[in-house]
Amino acid sequence: MLRRIIKSVRNALPKAKRHLVKKDPESAPVQKPTPEKTIKPESVSKARSSKKPNAQPSKNAKQHSSARKHPSTSPKKKPSAEKPKWDLSQFQVPPSEGKTRFHDLNLPIEIMHGISDLGFEYCSPIQAEILPKALTGMDANGRAQTGTGKSAAFLITILTRLMREPLKEKRRPGTPRALILLPTRELALQVKKDADDLGKYCRCNAVAVFGGMDYVKQKQMLADKLIDIVMATPGRLLDFKRQGDVHLGKVEILVLDEADHMLDMGFIPDVRQIIHSTPQKARRQTMLFGATLTPEVSRLAAQWTRDPFTVDIEPEKVTVDTVDQIVYLTTTKEKFIVLYNLITREKPERIIIFCNRRDQTRRLAEKLRDYRIKCAFLSGEVGQKKRISTLEDFRAGKNKVLVATDVAGRGIHVDGISHVVNYHLPLDPEDYVHRIGRTGRAGVAGTSISFATENESFQLPDISEFIGNELPCVYPEDELLVRPPPPPKGTKPSQSRPRQPQSDRRPPSRSRRPRKSESRRSANR
Repeated sequence: MLRRIIKSVRNALPKAKRHLVKKDPESAPVQKPTPEKTIKPESVSKARSSKKPNAQPSKNAKQHSSARKHPSTSPKKKPSAEKPKWDLSQFQVPPSEGKTRFHDLNLPIEIMHGISDLGFEYCSPIQAEILPKALTGMDANGRAQTGTGKSAAFLITILTRLMREPLKEKRRPGTPRALILLPTRELALQVKKDADDLGKYCRCNAVAVFGGMDYVKQKQMLADKLIDIVMATPGRLLDFKRQGDVHLGKVEILVLDEADHMLDMGFIPDVRQIIHSTPQKARRQTMLFGATLTPEVSRLAAQWTRDPFTVDIEPEKVTVDTVDQIVYLTTTKEKFIVLYNLITREKPERIIIFCNRRDQTRRLAEKLRDYRIKCAFLSGEVGQKKRISTLEDFRAGKNKVLVATDVAGRGIHVDGISHVVNYHLPLDPEDYVHRIGRTGRAGVAGTSISFATENESFQLPDISEFIGNELPCVYPEDELLVRPPPPPKGTKPSQSRPRQPQSDRRPPSRSRRPRKSESRRSANR
């Protein structure tokens, strides 16, 4: 029976297959996937019902349609339409006898706008002497201390040239029209900040190039966009020049700031190589500035400038007129007591305390912290990023006490420094002028306090001779000699000691020299 059933099923299968093929011969193409989306009847009916005239649109649809019909109501275009255009009527400065207004120099409106935002009204003495001739394209030599406004003088000259004579030909990235050479990173950053403030309406790109940090970032900035002004230290600029990242063949204005300092630091061979990469002096404007125009600097100026005019601002005009100078005769032990009472009693707005060496700076800062005086220190052993953040905190008022070596003595412009203290008298009289030049800037009165101890008072005659005035020496008042309370409990006395181990503080010559016993043993061998 089973055999009959199996046989009948086998015979029925081929007939069923033939029947299916005949009945649906086009079944194979239906199995192929179709790229077009199939629309269901339900979605079609929903779409038709949404197009009915009685259907109400949603709130979002109303807002989008109203925005399309009335583009003036969009919030993005309101601020630009309401901004009034700035003009000179908003910057009124009355004429004053013996003073030069920036209005008298016929500067572009964009530069005048930046000057107005900075609150400048009249030119400083060096600006009044330099700008009228420099704006005509003449070369200049200037002797002026920091804080006299010379940075603004050459920056206004550069920005005016860039605004009045825009280049029509194309430039490749890394090709500046103006180059400013500076000896230190801090000064390069300061001049970059001044350029951004003065030229924020001029659409000029300025880049600061300096060593010690951000090599890749600076290289990328030179390669990404067209550069108008470069502020640079010589070493880093030469590195980029050798690699082809900077091209100096289109420099129209060359500025050498603090040329005497660059000479002292040994930068002149690098500076000479950089200058030879710029156009000839007949095809560029050159301005050279220094705190002192020594014979060496004067010879360099004669080589690099063409028929320059000279501006000379005497050092005593900076130190005597605006700075009240006091010299306290103290012992070495009394020095910290007087300093502590000055800070706690007078509460200066901002104070810089100068030391001669980095270890002195670190120890003094740690001792002030032990006595709960918030302060920061700045010296050559501080990394570049930490240096920048320390200066920014001091500028913003987060730290009102800064202990520093002469690394901060040149070119650092921080408003509102009321006191400068020479905790150690400088070995070079010129550094004295640079230090106290941090206060008494822009005609604002400042105070300079120096300590003449039994070990340092012999430096006073040279300083007095350099500035052309005798420094008044007085004994500190009794209230300044009151001993401060002992440091609060919990302070670690080890913080006031140098952090280097004893082996690191040993002079290298002593460690390299073999002992006599060792030399005898080697000779006997």
